[in-house]
Amino acid sequence: SMSADRRAVPERQLLSHAGDKQQRPLLRRRSADAGNAPPSRSEKNLQAAICLLVVELCERFTFFGIVCNMILFCTVKLGYRNYQATIVNMCFVGTSMLTPVLVGWLAECLVGRIKLVCVCLFLHFLGTVLLPVVAFPFEDIYIDRRHILHTLTKKEQKIVFYFALLTASLGIGGIRAIVCPLSAYNLEDCGLKELLSFFNWFYWLVNLNSAVVFVSISYIQQSVARNLGFLIPFVSVLMAMITIHMVRGEMIYKPKTESSLLTTFGVIASALKTCCVRYRCLSGGVTNWLDHAKENYGGRYSETQVESTKSLARLFPLFAFQILYRTCVMQIPSGYYLQTMNSNLNFSGFVLPIAAMNVISIVPLLILVPILECINSCLFSSKGSRHSPTIYIVVGQLSAALSVMVAGFSEMHRKRFPQVEQTLSKEVLLVSSMPCFHLAPQYILLGVAEALVTPSCSLLSFRLVPERVRGISMHFLTLFNGAGCFIGAFIVQTVHTGTRGNWFPHLLHEGKLERFFFFLASLMMANTLGLWTIAHRYNNLNQEYTKEFKGNLPEEKPLQHEKAIKFYDSVLDRSPILSPMETT
Repeated sequence: SMSADRRAVPERQLLSHAGDKQQRPLLRRRSADAGNAPPSRSEKNLQAAICLLVVELCERFTFFGIVCNMILFCTVKLGYRNYQATIVNMCFVGTSMLTPVLVGWLAECLVGRIKLVCVCLFLHFLGTVLLPVVAFPFEDIYIDRRHILHTLTKKEQKIVFYFALLTASLGIGGIRAIVCPLSAYNLEDCGLKELLSFFNWFYWLVNLNSAVVFVSISYIQQSVARNLGFLIPFVSVLMAMITIHMVRGEMIYKPKTESSLLTTFGVIASALKTCCVRYRCLSGGVTNWLDHAKENYGGRYSETQVESTKSLARLFPLFAFQILYRTCVMQIPSGYYLQTMNSNLNFSGFVLPIAAMNVISIVPLLILVPILECINSCLFSSKGSRHSPTIYIVVGQLSAALSVMVAGFSEMHRKRFPQVEQTLSKEVLLVSSMPCFHLAPQYILLGVAEALVTPSCSLLSFRLVPERVRGISMHFLTLFNGAGCFIGAFIVQTVHTGTRGNWFPHLLHEGKLERFFFFLASLMMANTLGLWTIAHRYNNLNQEYTKEFKGNLPEEKPLQHEKAIKFYDSVLDRSPILSPMETT
């Protein structure tokens, strides 16, 4: 039945290694002993899928464990101002989003994939070991009833802290780029409906994992069981062991090296150079300024490379409108976190972990995804329907703007309550007596935005380009999302400097944080309006975008026979992607 088919979609996509319908060539074991019977294909594919999922869960556990209470540590223990802690948090998240792109390029161009994954595993372990020494204990450590003094000075703590963040982010990038890319899932044969279903359920699983992590890790870091923060390096070791097993069993994927970010940037630079030399962009029979990079028009790139770059450039306006949206999403671990930290966290005698409020933003996504699946099924099943996810993106960005606006009103409401003393990490702070649950509407609205925007934007990035550059398209989406984190840090720094700390104060009851939220909401409303004006460009998802130049590309046809996902001796036309929702 139709409902049974719908239930089978996520399982078929997430574990697509097993049960491929097409007759694809079996991978060749590079070191298989001819005398030993190799495991069956289905057994190895199932083993690879299980290892992949476990490694991904471990990696996200460590990432969220680092992020969820970073502002608390920076402000309470390192003595940072609120805006400084916010900038550190945003820059770490942004760096963790950009490192997979960098590491993926290094793996293909300069360093071998096996060597690089081993280096990244070591860096990840080093970072997760150093962070508990500096950050998680927060005070003296007790081991076997022996009292060990925490003797690091503030300067030494900061040095070790930043070094640990850097090594951890590089390790995270390597794991995501080499071991856990989106290329591990077989998507090239999926239709539009199946692709949207895959991205919906993929991000649903990611956020289900993050909800569990936020609750558990935030309680560990903020409770008397703080020394259990050493669980994070243990998870890193477990992840390393499973990854080494995958390396030995040749279960790690190797993407196709035919297209790269450098080629795309080279085409753009060549076209700009030619335009500048000739002082014209559209002349001499050239219909697009990028055509100047073609060999026929004095450039040095082939027809295939230029046409692929043109299809990517078509998505750049869509990507650009995601930058400010990502800045709004980054308010969950920054601006919203500060509001929660300065609200009453006592709930029936239990002090609620600050980062646990993030779960409120995840719940709408977990609820909405099944509902959206039903809506999409009805829309795609109706004849003549030209359903496009662009409306989801516009509505989601509007929800994000409303969320930040509500945060401004919530801040005004919070400051009307009298102040009370509250203990966080054995530090007594003056906070508003307003219960933190009054902040729930802004978290819910941002969760709704993520449920609508992230899967739909990933679908457009994947669907609206030829197969050979879909990985590059995902790379660009990641780059723009990472840029959103750094733009957010820049806005915080600029606002703090321009208002002399009044719009982003260290003591919230003495400043006007609500004005920062209203300013960001106004920017986001303008961003949403701009996106709405160009949304019609991305409505036709049924068009085959390779047909525009397929007839001119003799090398395009053989690529259709190399679509199979294989292992080290194979070719894969997909590249890694980092889930934007990780920024929360």
